[in-house]
Amino acid sequence: MRKAYTPETAAADVEKTLQVLEGRWKLIILFHLFGGKIQRYSELERLIPGVSPKMLAQQLRQLEADGLISRKLYPQVPPKVEYRLTAWGQALCPALDALLQWAEKRPEAGAPRE
Repeated sequence: MRKAYTPETAAADVEKTLQVLEGRWKLIILFHLFGGKIQRYSELERLIPGVSPKMLAQQLRQLEADGLISRKLYPQVPPKVEYRLTAWGQALCPALDALLQWAEKRPEAGAPRE
């Protein structure tokens, strides 16, 4: 059964949700894991050239703590770590697709607004 929202409770829950996703790199990391992809730390570093190693590690830890991704450490030298989306993280994909579709409808700069 779906939760019934008031404007106040909806605003509070949107704020909580955005706190889970806030961070410059989190959505980009999630994008690289959608579709069941498994990425190693070094692959994510290569795929996201603007992120520092410290920030990537921090954002990955936060995503893991929030239950969006899972981390698997292989006991070998050098250590091998893989990241993948949890089922809850994968469930975010349609919402982000909808957000991209919404962004595509943005009027051009200088175009008359309705």
